[in-house]
Amino acid sequence: MRSHPEITLPENVRRGAVGEVFCAFLKLGLTSFGGPIAHLGYFRDEFVIRRKWIDEEGYADLVALCQFLPGPASSQVGFALGLLRGGPLGALAAWLAFTLPSAALLILFAFGATAFAGPVGAGLLHGLKVVAVAVVAQAVWGMARTLTPDRKRASIALVAVLIVIFAAGSIGQIAAIVVGGAAGLLLCKGGADPTGGHLYFRVSKFAGVAALALFTLLIVLLPILAATSHGIALFDSFFRAGSLVFGGGHVVLPLLQAEVVPSGWVNESVFLAGYGAAQAVPGPLFTFAAYLGAVMEPQPNGIAGAAIALVAIFLPGFLLLIGALPFWDAFRARPVAQAAMRGANAAVVGILGAALYSPVWTSAVLGPRDFALALTGFLLLTVWKTPPWIVVALLAAAATALSLI
Repeated sequence: MRSHPEITLPENVRRGAVGEVFCAFLKLGLTSFGGPIAHLGYFRDEFVIRRKWIDEEGYADLVALCQFLPGPASSQVGFALGLLRGGPLGALAAWLAFTLPSAALLILFAFGATAFAGPVGAGLLHGLKVVAVAVVAQAVWGMARTLTPDRKRASIALVAVLIVIFAAGSIGQIAAIVVGGAAGLLLCKGGADPTGGHLYFRVSKFAGVAALALFTLLIVLLPILAATSHGIALFDSFFRAGSLVFGGGHVVLPLLQAEVVPSGWVNESVFLAGYGAAQAVPGPLFTFAAYLGAVMEPQPNGIAGAAIALVAIFLPGFLLLIGALPFWDAFRARPVAQAAMRGANAAVVGILGAALYSPVWTSAVLGPRDFALALTGFLLLTVWKTPPWIVVALLAAAATALSLI
């Protein structure tokens, strides 16, 4: 049998220790406030700029892929980065470290924690929204300089902004990436192949096909088996919700509401209280599922219900991502695909730019004080190179103090 030469991977894609992956994502799980768009900014700062696990082009490609797939986009990006750095155990470590802090806080809230009530809590929540403005602005600024260096790609980004504005929601985001890829085929041919942008995911085609088969099997069988026990019905409801959401974030909330409120599992006021608490914690908004699993009336609930709901809502997005990754590098190695990805990457910049305005800016900057805080955070990140967790702490404390004046 003919042997294949061992591939020497670039330093920035060599496998690291699982503990390294866990610690890196735990820090982000404790400090990444602001929702999925802000999370992508935090990831870029930590893994593209500081740790150099992946380059700008490869990161943008990964973001574009995860925007295409159903599921929590920012968590899928984190899962893929953990897989890139630490293999399957690294992917699991990345997900656990990024997810468990917010899940634990929401479970505590489900058991009666009310730490975010009153004016101090309201001021803290608002400060965290202002932090997101600075983080997303830094991400848009940095990615625009790299991924839209000429008029053609800047124009594609502008068109993506317009598409997202006039076609809100996940449909607009997907349409913007599709249009960006098509425009790249026409306008971005002949560029140099970004040698550092290849993604060395160690996922075989067999594993990819197996993941897609398992996803299909669960989608078909879970509704049939749901009548046999509440545990399976709970898993089925949250698995279907995770399968139908593009981009993650707030889009999943109406789906979850339709699953748990009409059925009587959770009443409307308890659902809304948990939604408010979910805005106060770092990490992915999908951890709201842990709160719902803990507070629902029928058993399993509590810790067991939270664990079932949490695994079920994340699992479909990860199965679809694993199914897509083995074919991703072969696709993007083609010259035509490279042209399409240049356009799609420019569209990602436009999508982030549109999100910087709404919902990030519109929900956070309500007056001159908020603008001053957001600008301060942006300069701390871009000029002073201050670590994001320090900016989070400073701006949250400043906003809380201003709310009491």
